[in-house]
Amino acid sequence: MSPKSNVQCPTSQTDGRTLSVRGRDPDVGHQTLDVGLSVTDLRKSFSSPAGERLEVLRGISFGADAGEAVAIIGASGAGKSTLLHLIGGLDAPDHGRIVLGPFEVDRASPATLARFRRNHIGLVFQFHHLLSDLNATENVALPLMIARTGRREAMTRAVQSLESLALGSRVAHPVGHLSGGEQQRVAVCRALITQPSLVLADEPTGNLDASFAEEIAETLVAYARSRGAIVLLATHNERLAQLCDRILVLKDGRVREAERV
Repeated sequence: MSPKSNVQCPTSQTDGRTLSVRGRDPDVGHQTLDVGLSVTDLRKSFSSPAGERLEVLRGISFGADAGEAVAIIGASGAGKSTLLHLIGGLDAPDHGRIVLGPFEVDRASPATLARFRRNHIGLVFQFHHLLSDLNATENVALPLMIARTGRREAMTRAVQSLESLALGSRVAHPVGHLSGGEQQRVAVCRALITQPSLVLADEPTGNLDASFAEEIAETLVAYARSRGAIVLLATHNERLAQLCDRILVLKDGRVREAERV
């Protein structure tokens, strides 16, 4: 298993409301967030070039508990990315509810969503989207500095996070000098540095070989379990899905629970 992040997990705030905390995990010695996710009757359609309405999501309902890693599997074009974008507030549903802890994602204003995402949601994509002008540490520290953490503290925490994923020798390297696997590990560190209560990982291993892919997936699962967070991992790789606590299959716009082998 990959090492776990060493960054401390603070109590999180969201627009005057505090996400609840459920004590301390005796194994990791820090507070863990007790935040459940509820998705109810989620629907989303898009217009085709011919002007027809294409119904991508047709009443998606599921829940996830704190500490769970949930894989969402399905063929390309099944709607996995659309589902994660809706849950993360990057797009708006046509119908349905999305609630994370006390926060109603589907009813929040764009400005409130942006603040909430910054503090409580970590995003990992298939392409790392690192900033080429910054080195590895600066890329990881950036979300903290945007949240007005002091530069020295942000850089220290970023180095600790990189070291926890065996990137201690790469902290000052320009990201363009890193391998594909190293770049994606930097992207994972960046997504987790603010200690989000929800991590949305959209095919984060699609461009990696099998060993690097498994390492990334194990890191995300370990984060969910040690931090009391929720990780949703969209993938078409069933082997990686088996690393998660639960598996949801997305097909024909609907989800069903699949048994783990």
